[in-house]
Amino acid sequence: LSDGPNLGKYEIIAGERRFRASKLAGLDKVPVLVRDVPNEAAAAMALIENIQREDLNPLEEAQGLQRLVREFGLTHEAAAQAVGRSRSAASNLLRLLNLADPVQGMLMAGDLDMGHARALLALDKATQITAANQIVAKKMSVREAEGLAKKLSAEFNLVTQKPKKEKSRDVRRVEEELSDLLMAQVEVKVKKRVKRLGKIEEMGELTIQFGSLDELNGLIDKLRG
Repeated sequence: LSDGPNLGKYEIIAGERRFRASKLAGLDKVPVLVRDVPNEAAAAMALIENIQREDLNPLEEAQGLQRLVREFGLTHEAAAQAVGRSRSAASNLLRLLNLADPVQGMLMAGDLDMGHARALLALDKATQITAANQIVAKKMSVREAEGLAKKLSAEFNLVTQKPKKEKSRDVRRVEEELSDLLMAQVEVKVKKRVKRLGKIEEMGELTIQFGSLDELNGLIDKLRG
């Protein structure tokens, strides 16, 4: 039951499209679940219902997941479970929000698909825009877009040319969790050095990438809590 101006009336939290379709079909009765839930929970349930729509594009889904995390305090894992996604799939969607605004616009308009967009995430924002324009103009496949991104990364020295050592599962997990938390690309490097008496000490570096000063300020706010 709704409160406020609609006191005493029922409010559809989830399933409004099915309700409208039933009316158009001339049905007099439909099965429903009646629940008494707080307004905040009702808003979260309505948002989850909206995210699960089949006609959403990846960026709209990412924005919905971000709202679940920021407005309703869900963890990335809980938000993923709520919309029927794996944690890795939800993380990949959330990373799309790190794309430059013009690139997000191309993704929203359907000029780029998620495969193209993911290929651009390794680039800085200015280069993302350059690459995205080339992808759209030349109607590149995802594989071609990945090749272009690698080429541009090498030209602008955004990737190291040295062979990388295989990271442990624990380090990769920490990188993934920090990337999810900060919604930015995070790299952890662990080094070992031998001290006196043969004792081995582990030390390392934590690198957080950002594409603009606005992103940097956003990261600082998140770290401050």
